[in-house]
Amino acid sequence: MKFSDMTYTRPDLEAAKAQIQANTKALREAKTFGEAKAAFLEMQKLESALRTADALSYIRHTIDTRDAYYDEEARFLAEHLPLLKEDEQEFQKALLASPFRPDFEGEYGALFLKDMEMELKTFIPAIVPLMQRENALVLDYDQLIASAQIPFEGGVYTLSQLTPFKQDPDDARRRAAWEAEGRFYLEHGEELDALYDELVQVRTRQAREMGYENFIELGYYRMGRNSYTKEDVEKFRAAVVKYLVPAAEQVVKAQAKRLGKEYPLNFADAALFYRTGNAVPQGGPDEILAQGVEFYHDLSPETAEFIDFMMDGELMDVLSRTGKAGGGYCTDIPDYHCPFIFANFNGTQGDVEVITHEAGHAFASYMARNLEPLENRSPTMESCEIHSMTMEFFAWPWSEKFFGPQADKFRYKHLSDAITFIPYGTMVDHFQHLVYENPDMTPAQRHEIWRDLLGTYMPWMKLGEISFYGDAKGWQRQSHIYQVPFYYIDYCLAQTAALEFWALMQTDRAAAWQRYLGLVKLAGTRTFTELVASAGLDTPFGDDALRTVSAAALRWLEQVDPTALA
Repeated sequence: MKFSDMTYTRPDLEAAKAQIQANTKALREAKTFGEAKAAFLEMQKLESALRTADALSYIRHTIDTRDAYYDEEARFLAEHLPLLKEDEQEFQKALLASPFRPDFEGEYGALFLKDMEMELKTFIPAIVPLMQRENALVLDYDQLIASAQIPFEGGVYTLSQLTPFKQDPDDARRRAAWEAEGRFYLEHGEELDALYDELVQVRTRQAREMGYENFIELGYYRMGRNSYTKEDVEKFRAAVVKYLVPAAEQVVKAQAKRLGKEYPLNFADAALFYRTGNAVPQGGPDEILAQGVEFYHDLSPETAEFIDFMMDGELMDVLSRTGKAGGGYCTDIPDYHCPFIFANFNGTQGDVEVITHEAGHAFASYMARNLEPLENRSPTMESCEIHSMTMEFFAWPWSEKFFGPQADKFRYKHLSDAITFIPYGTMVDHFQHLVYENPDMTPAQRHEIWRDLLGTYMPWMKLGEISFYGDAKGWQRQSHIYQVPFYYIDYCLAQTAALEFWALMQTDRAAAWQRYLGLVKLAGTRTFTELVASAGLDTPFGDDALRTVSAAALRWLEQVDPTALA
């Protein structure tokens, strides 16, 4: 079925509430496992329908945030779906207390029930109004970012459309683009500060209503972190500072020398990797998609079947347009057993990374689309990011198809970006921990914390010069900070695992693919640490993984003469 043929109908939430209560009653009164399972599967069917409605309304809202109908539907569901949470919890409690729990574990595995126990720690009825307000504030942030119309060189651009200018090899033009973007954020700075301040307060109030000291513990439960702790993340941060920051400094110092720029770099200069310009894809969106289809056809039978399914179903919306929400994502549409990719092509190497990164998510979703229960289809988010970030590296041998003679430029920058990204992503996470530990900070104090963290995690960035970014306010453009607190460290943990896969690819691509495919097929039936172990990778929470991957990446980079690419 094509995406355009998928039907959205606003759920009858009163009927849904009654059905949840009936399912709970049937589960509690079940005399056999067969009766209990029937009640469970009825609940799964309802949950799938609700998730499908939510996904369709959100996708169509983000495709055009000016569409009044889907804006209203997205806001309606954001406000009213939390009202079902209390009844859903009663069903979960009944399932966890069922005398047939061992039978459920035998048929579906134990992890989904363990995760359900964690989910019970994320909700009490008293926080429903706060959840509704949080959802509304996130939609307000999305709409503000999507509304950007930035004048530049006689044209008007969205944030995504401005990106190629921010990478232009002409120093003056590139800097002007960064300044133009910065002006948008500065003009809306008070609004962005107010939105985030209220989000922090609303989330903190939810946590305190539930008896937590602050939002951090609740945030970890909401992220489903079932195999590591805040203390493990702190160990990871320390290893990043010890191993990745020095490695990234080497990368950026080499970049500065290549560009003929003084180290540290300002934000505009850091965006240019080669004096002749960064690698850009050959052709437009149609050509990039066609090369993506060829890549997945060549990679494996599983990926060939997957990409044909995506193309036949028109399950991607990748062109950047006025009114379209920013960024990119992959989500599931459960009733139709399919993923959907949303992106904003802008003529940069990021367009190719959509075909690899977001499609890496979609491939994993496709492979798990028929698993039962729904909870087994997807692991926690850091595991999902292994799917996407590793797929980017599997695409390296096809870089010539995407970038032509600039393929080596792409590969050198892609690996360099992986090294410099981990410190940045870790900084985003550290910032959020500090904010939620001190929720009454003023906006100015938050900016100052960001400034201090830049010195620790990104000493290669020069403050000053570029408005907004140089003023240490750049965290406001990182949407995850507003939308999904504590998500960002997931990228860093996954990038570490992806670099381990990359190192294996250098010696045995076939073995790397089989290990990756095995991890993907486990879907949501294992925890993050179990999935990492299943692929024979080192845990990111010790020193070994980051020490090993940083050394391997630097060795590879040192074998390349980047001046020959510049």
